[in-house]
Amino acid sequence: MLEHFDALHAVAGLLVGLLVGLTGVGGGSLMTPILVLIFGVNAGTAVGTDLLFASLTKVVGSTVHGKRNSVDWKIVRRLALGSVPAAVLTLVVMSQLGRPPEGTSRVVLMVLGIMLIVTAVATLFQKQIAAFAQAREDSTTAEARAPWATVLLGAVLGVAVTLSSVGAGAIGVTALLLLYPGLRIARIVGSDIAHAVPLTLVAGFGHWVIGDVNFALLLALLLGSVPGVIVGSLLSTRSPDRILRPALAAVLLVSGIKLLT
Repeated sequence: MLEHFDALHAVAGLLVGLLVGLTGVGGGSLMTPILVLIFGVNAGTAVGTDLLFASLTKVVGSTVHGKRNSVDWKIVRRLALGSVPAAVLTLVVMSQLGRPPEGTSRVVLMVLGIMLIVTAVATLFQKQIAAFAQAREDSTTAEARAPWATVLLGAVLGVAVTLSSVGAGAIGVTALLLLYPGLRIARIVGSDIAHAVPLTLVAGFGHWVIGDVNFALLLALLLGSVPGVIVGSLLSTRSPDRILRPALAAVLLVSGIKLLT
């Protein structure tokens, strides 16, 4: 029975890996609701396990972007300056409020539902938001106010990702497109992925200390997701984005509403 259960987790990892490779949306938006809604995993355990899962998979992505010179390390530092302390502070609060576990689970489910709905909107309208920002924003003015706004964005993402494992993907990229309208999208995506590595690693380690990580589950997810991400990335240039993104946004929206209700 355990082997069959692990196999199902690996299949879930494979499917999520494929979608992440095809669309670029972070695995937390997909994997955490799958673990909670389909497999019945405790919300805290699902978030903690998914955070380490995300940190390990995004190391590969950030390495690729780094070799292609598509990471703006200045942006990564600004984001991390806000996100890492915010993540640590959130973990401290969670460790105090997390006993009994049901209290934490209710908060996690609520935050996760809200973040999924916001992610659905960001995923669906990301290109339109970026076009709007580039058309109306003066890049010099944006650059002048960007540093502290980026640190603040990092802090918001640090809290959201630590609580729900969602936010570092579509939401982070969309916000960065608004803050840096003159920057190429490839560098925005690369910077967002690179920033997700320290954030998810710190948050995931904190959840491990709290006791919210299932390593058998983590291994099964990685066994499926690694080949899935590779295949999805190879197919990404051929994927019908106009179909995939609305479908993905619909799934995230339904999952978020279900978690909230």
